[in-house]
Amino acid sequence: MDAELEKLVEAGKLTTKAAEKLEQLRPGSFCLHKSWGFGQVAEWNLLLNQIVIDFKTKARHPMQLAYAAENLTPIPAGHFLARKVKEPDAIKALLKSDPAAVLVGDLFTETEWKRWWTSAKKVMKSSGYFSVPAKKSEPIALRAEPVSRADELLTFFNRTRQSKEQAAALDQIIKFQHEFSDPKRQLQPIVERIENTAAQNQKLHSPLTFELVLARDELLQRVPELRITRPDLTLERLISEEESRLTEILPKLPSAKERRVLQALPRALGDAWTRRAWQMMVSNNPRLVGQIPKIFVENGKIDELRTLLGRAVREHSASSEMMVWLCRERANWPELITPEILPAILSAIERDQHNEASRSSRLRDLLLDDRELIGDIFKNSEVGAARDVMRRLLLTPVFDNLTRRSLMARVIKLYPELESMATGAQPEEKTETLIVSWSSLHKKQEEYEEIVNKKIPENSKEIGVARSYGDLRENFEFKAAKQMQAVLMRRKSELEQMLHRARGTDFSNADTSQVSIGTIAILRDVESAQEEPYTILGAWDGDPDHHIISYQTAIGQALLGKKRGERVTLNTDHGSATYEVVAIEAAPVDVAPAPAEDQGVALGAG
Repeated sequence: MDAELEKLVEAGKLTTKAAEKLEQLRPGSFCLHKSWGFGQVAEWNLLLNQIVIDFKTKARHPMQLAYAAENLTPIPAGHFLARKVKEPDAIKALLKSDPAAVLVGDLFTETEWKRWWTSAKKVMKSSGYFSVPAKKSEPIALRAEPVSRADELLTFFNRTRQSKEQAAALDQIIKFQHEFSDPKRQLQPIVERIENTAAQNQKLHSPLTFELVLARDELLQRVPELRITRPDLTLERLISEEESRLTEILPKLPSAKERRVLQALPRALGDAWTRRAWQMMVSNNPRLVGQIPKIFVENGKIDELRTLLGRAVREHSASSEMMVWLCRERANWPELITPEILPAILSAIERDQHNEASRSSRLRDLLLDDRELIGDIFKNSEVGAARDVMRRLLLTPVFDNLTRRSLMARVIKLYPELESMATGAQPEEKTETLIVSWSSLHKKQEEYEEIVNKKIPENSKEIGVARSYGDLRENFEFKAAKQMQAVLMRRKSELEQMLHRARGTDFSNADTSQVSIGTIAILRDVESAQEEPYTILGAWDGDPDHHIISYQTAIGQALLGKKRGERVTLNTDHGSATYEVVAIEAAPVDVAPAPAEDQGVALGAG
């Protein structure tokens, strides 16, 4: 025993037992405290009756000798906790070579610990002596005898009562199918059970049925000796039968399985697959929007996708998620990244603003955060296109004044001559007259009157009622009513501008010596000799399914002025093709009534 400790014992300041304990706690040794954990003895100060310990959370912590002897547990030099301080590299090597030999979490960094623990669980599972549960809250069990992973997976699968648990167990069986010694005997009953469960759940739990059938097909692919017991239960048949519900079903599947269903669309639906795929793409589900274009490309339908995207942009019908995807993938679709896309973006943001069920700010955030987007949109564009977009930015209700001015500043940086539009001092400029049919003009006038005489007054009442609820900062009804007011006022302003520019006509006396407004151009495909009629009417007329188009569309502009025998290349829904004008006829006279007020509006614009 240390001589100084003996003196303390003789003086009655320490018991013999406490002195023997302190003998094991010399400077440099290690110890454990029940509250402060692992520590190292830094020094003795017997003169002050103290021992100084370096704990992880309490450095240089002094303790009275008697208290230390009673509350500290000495750690031998060969103990793992001591070795990890003195020999960290050797301990790391031990953990990597034999991770199941020791469990510890404070030697590695958080990332290293997670990697090590994942590796350790794999080794424990493969040893057969450990039962490692899927839930973190359940304990790991040590078995008296080893159990193979294959037997463990089969037991787990057979004990499952819920269909979702069955699907999860099946995924594990597929993952470790190579560990089954007799896969045909062990796994064939599972195939039969999967198929029965899938068939029973098709109507009530369609996503589960898809998941089980996909898992069965993957298992059969990996284990060829297995056989199907329900030949009628195929992925293609499921897709065909559930075609109308695919938009609801696919988002509920794991991403990898969703992609396999999408890849099977052409096999299941034949030529109609592109129509259904497009309908799912416009559903505003971000995962579908990202996956479906790849299916178009893989099946050689990129031109058809380009046409559909172009129409959605022109008609402002593209969803916000579609616009997010298109903007992020714009390097692959340069022909669609034109000034025309920005009004479509604003329309999608406005729809999101008022759609409580699926409100999203992803597109709005992208427009504000992507500093290069505006520049890419206006690349090689005329100032007139930028001026139209500036007007649209001024009218949209989805931005506050500061945000709106920030976006407009990006346009002005490209077109300094438009700075006056931001300050409100732009000069009155000459606007282009719109030639429209009396029927379309009548509809626009009716819409204008409904907004002015019905919707705006109703909205004013809603604002008044909502204001009465108090506390406008937390008043959702008031905010929603005010947002709707902004939308109505913007639409009112748009209609006033459109009606001011409109000139009504019935298309009588159209010039049939060339393709002009109010004529029907009969076009013949140069390759197939198939003939198609295109009726070119007013700015607000359009029925693409019946080949009735506005003279302002790309096809309309390409045809205007063409004479019989001349050829033109058009981008239609079926791709690019060259056509010959074989005949030009007068379109039927527009018989819709032309009220006096409509005529006045039209004449005023002329």
